[in-house]
Amino acid sequence: MAATIKDVAKLAGVSTATVSKVMNGSYSISQSTVDKVHDAMQSLHYHPNLRARNFAKQSTKQVLLLTTLGENAGFSNPHMFEILSGLEHALGNKGYLLSVKNISAAEAPEFVKEVFESKMVDGVVIHASVISRQLNDLIQYKEIPHIVLGQPDFSSHFCWLDIDNKLAGEMAANYLLRCGYQSLAFIGGTDEDKISAHRLAGVLSVLKEYDVIVPGHHLQQGESDCDSGFSMTNQLLQNPNRPDAVICANNYIAYGCVNALREKQIRIPEDMGVLTFDDFPFSRILEPKLTVVDIDVYDMGIQAGRMILNKIKKPNLQMQFYCTLPSITVRGSTKE
Repeated sequence: MAATIKDVAKLAGVSTATVSKVMNGSYSISQSTVDKVHDAMQSLHYHPNLRARNFAKQSTKQVLLLTTLGENAGFSNPHMFEILSGLEHALGNKGYLLSVKNISAAEAPEFVKEVFESKMVDGVVIHASVISRQLNDLIQYKEIPHIVLGQPDFSSHFCWLDIDNKLAGEMAANYLLRCGYQSLAFIGGTDEDKISAHRLAGVLSVLKEYDVIVPGHHLQQGESDCDSGFSMTNQLLQNPNRPDAVICANNYIAYGCVNALREKQIRIPEDMGVLTFDDFPFSRILEPKLTVVDIDVYDMGIQAGRMILNKIKKPNLQMQFYCTLPSITVRGSTKE
């Protein structure tokens, strides 16, 4: 005869209500009690009918992640997979499954409307690259539980969380100035690259505060890739008034920068310091290893998971804030 929820409760020494709360991922149950209930379920080979229970609760126990994924996405956007891992960890701990959909901003509104009208998922996590005003209007009208990864670049009712990239830029400039560097350069992405733009804004705000003059050629913009980092660094080096430290907007640009300096036989950090943002994919494998302003994007995923679960419980909850403070990881590409 198959075990029942009463059998699990008796073996674990708890009430049937507690067993039910554990299976529903309640935050109010201690981890020790959760472990006892799970051990009892395993010992009794108890497998609850999740589909029937979720149907009765009008819940799917699934969350959908909408983002743009193309060929080589793991290399071009490694942050997404760290965020995804943190998101899955937070959701999995509460009994939720995470689904991923590759989609464009133009396709997203109709798709979101379809999955919620058909009750396929309980909530949706949306990368900022696929949001639009049309999606904002739909989510507000339908009161769809959601969280956006990244601050929207237009006025909206979206709930979102993001990393404070302006603060990261401020930390980069402050650190290099404390190390004794006097002439800083920044090489980054185009104006459309909002992350790079925010990091540059932070750098410039600190330099302005300390009355540090930034020659025009010390600010280079290009594509956010290795080749562009190489060419932008060469542009810096063509002027006799060279910087003594370079801030690179991301690891790809930094990779090109380091190769350009090597080609010109400019020693790092003796002749020129190099600092970048984020701790992957290249900062630990280049020689010397790069000093970084690190962002814990795995933690960002965990926080996104917790937020979407809160939104599922309270759809009218409004949240818009920065999370995950950056930190400096000092390595051999800068001198103390």
